[in-house]
Amino acid sequence: MRLVMGVYDAPQWLLSAFVRSALGAGATAPPEEIKTAGVALVDRWSSKGRDFHNLKHLVDVLARVDELAAETHEPDLVRLAAWYHGAIFDSADAAAYANRGGEDELASARLALEELTALGVSEKRARRVHDLVVALRRHTTDASDFDCAVLCDADLAMLAAEPQRYKSYLHDIRAEYAHLPVEHYVRARVNIVRKLLGRTSLFVSPLGAAWEEAARQNLGAELQRLEKELAKIDAANAESGTASSDGHAPAAAEVGAPGEGGTTPSGPTAPGTGAPVAGDSAPGAGVRTSVAAQPPTARR
Repeated sequence: MRLVMGVYDAPQWLLSAFVRSALGAGATAPPEEIKTAGVALVDRWSSKGRDFHNLKHLVDVLARVDELAAETHEPDLVRLAAWYHGAIFDSADAAAYANRGGEDELASARLALEELTALGVSEKRARRVHDLVVALRRHTTDASDFDCAVLCDADLAMLAAEPQRYKSYLHDIRAEYAHLPVEHYVRARVNIVRKLLGRTSLFVSPLGAAWEEAARQNLGAELQRLEKELAKIDAANAESGTASSDGHAPAAAEVGAPGEGGTTPSGPTAPGTGAPVAGDSAPGAGVRTSVAAQPPTARR
């Protein structure tokens, strides 16, 4: 994938990959009809306001699914779930504060069920894709459900990116939520990172487990930076007598990590819970100019 005049070109193989996955899942519609559905999905992933959850993210998730495919029972269904998992996206304040993280998994899952059934995929298999997408809403999975484990791990793989790439990820996530005030965003992101670090394991599949250490190093370093920024915000609020975003002047203990006498800050929970993917996208670039380029300003 390459950046041309402010947008990303979709790789030439992308639509044919969607057609193969749909056919592998049992679609009976003609390939051209399946391709048309793939084009509509590419357009969705390329819509305005997607600074991170864009076509490049989709390609990254698909690449990670392929890395872990040996552990799946039905890899085509997992790939289709990756295609649909963020098909419907909204970074507006209402979505962010509702803790949806922009990607509307429930609406995306319904879209998958509707479109795949229309393409001739059996109701049972289309429903399985639906359920895999819904599972990403909480990123919790039964370790014995290998397909679900692989999809969740692929979606979170960006957490294990090399540090410079992780920094770019944070830049793009902030960009999607530039409309959120800095204090709201920082407090929400602190909540998210603490919850991630509080998990027994971030990755569930056996191959995905290899990403655990790198992901925790990235998250730990990010939390340190966020807590320093939050301390400055609280100090400025205290000096000016301004209440914090959660309605009161925060105590110093609220900045501390869990288990050290601190409490988890209340207030809006911001986007980024489903932190996506590392890995360079597959080579080759096509004719479609789709994904919005990263803006120069640091948003979420």
